[in-house]
Amino acid sequence: MASVIPVIFILVIVLGLMTCGFLFVPKGPNQTTIRTAIMLTFASCYLMWMVTYMAQLHPLITPYRSTKAGESL
Repeated sequence: MASVIPVIFILVIVLGLMTCGFLFVPKGPNQTTIRTAIMLTFASCYLMWMVTYMAQLHPLITPYRSTKAGESL
């Protein structure tokens, strides 16, 4: 269960950054486009980090140590 704590912690940080990006974009004709770009960037970066982190914690193929002739584990 300890491996979920960093994922949730980083999610809270990313949600805070997304909120700041949403609130502090200056008004103008491209405000919606800029907001969307900022929020999609943060969401994509978070998803890439989370998938990489979880793949290292729970690999699909278990790593194994190769043995040379004459060596024992």
